[in-house]
Amino acid sequence: MGGAIEAGSSVASDAAAWRSAIARALCDPDEPTLVFQPIVDLRRGVVAGYEALSRFAGPPTASPDAWFAAADRLGLAAQLEARVVTAAIAARDRLPAGCFLTVNVSPHLMHQPELADVLTAAPDLSRLVLELTEHVQIDDHARLNALLDQLRAVGATVALDDAGSGYSGLQQLALVRPELVKIDRALVDHADRDEVKLALAELLGSYAGRLDAALIAEGIERPEELEAFIRMGVPLGQGWLFGRPTPTWTTLAPELGEWIRALADDRSRGDRIASLVERTTSISDSELGQVSTILCADPSLEFIAVLDRNDRAVCLVRRQLRSGDSLGETHVLSVSLRASADAEVADVATRAMTRPTGSRFDPVVCEDSFGGYAGIVRPERMMLRLAQLTSAPASADGPDRELWLVGAAARNEG
Repeated sequence: MGGAIEAGSSVASDAAAWRSAIARALCDPDEPTLVFQPIVDLRRGVVAGYEALSRFAGPPTASPDAWFAAADRLGLAAQLEARVVTAAIAARDRLPAGCFLTVNVSPHLMHQPELADVLTAAPDLSRLVLELTEHVQIDDHARLNALLDQLRAVGATVALDDAGSGYSGLQQLALVRPELVKIDRALVDHADRDEVKLALAELLGSYAGRLDAALIAEGIERPEELEAFIRMGVPLGQGWLFGRPTPTWTTLAPELGEWIRALADDRSRGDRIASLVERTTSISDSELGQVSTILCADPSLEFIAVLDRNDRAVCLVRRQLRSGDSLGETHVLSVSLRASADAEVADVATRAMTRPTGSRFDPVVCEDSFGGYAGIVRPERMMLRLAQLTSAPASADGPDRELWLVGAAARNEG
């Protein structure tokens, strides 16, 4: 009994501390402060927009999510979100030319007077993206959509966060019909090494495209992830690779912008094998004995390319998936097909499918113009690309529509 009283007292004390902290923040016109993380155009290699993120001085020292969760429990979340949205609207006026600004809003709070008054009082919401972050079931989508349409009428754009995180996320996508869809971070993390994640992201992109929405890959931290989503055709990206949240408008490193543009140019030639290349770990043939160690160190790694002194692939090593000549827990694949990066997908796919049954679905080794190893191409990705190229006329508006948000920001600036 005494333990229950003590626990109850602790909960009450915690609630009181949070109530005091949130009240203090609401009384301070400078709280919370905003920082801005860049969102990058993955075709032009420039910053297209920013996400406004909250930071609290404390005490307590806690994440923004913890602050908003506590405010929600105490019935103060609408006031706190209203404060952030007000600051974001003010910051929007200082945006660099041609950029937009996203700010998180909770749909279940949008009809509460504190937040609704801020949203509906603004005569012009152009270049502002309302990013719906929902962890509470929405019961009245008709009412929510009516408000969103009202805000769209004065220039607002609607985004949906964490799409692809489950059936509810896809259902929200169909009901809200946003202009911008953020791919769930879980699908972005190491997607370059996970064909299932890539396939799910591609399906999400196809679904979003049918709803006339553009995609953003959030949480890009590695160059390999960036390359994978550029080759997939995702138009916008966000993550630490481009820049961390800062109080100022961060620009993109020139060398990173140049690399993005080069990859996008390669991708624009979608009928070429270069657009499907998957980078893999490579080792020299003298390091073959280290394969097991390398695979153990990275459970997500499926293939290792073994190169000779001229950087030409002599074989591929794959985690053991079937019986055959093995090396520990691995399977050694001879290189049954090589293709130039400039080769047409249809031609390479035809050659791949005419290989003997045992190697028909082994990866194709892609080589640069000097015959050096450039990566691998999986036959299943070639089949998917051929299907996309075949059906391209049915979705001819897709590529132009993906750039809508960037173009809208530029038009609104004028």
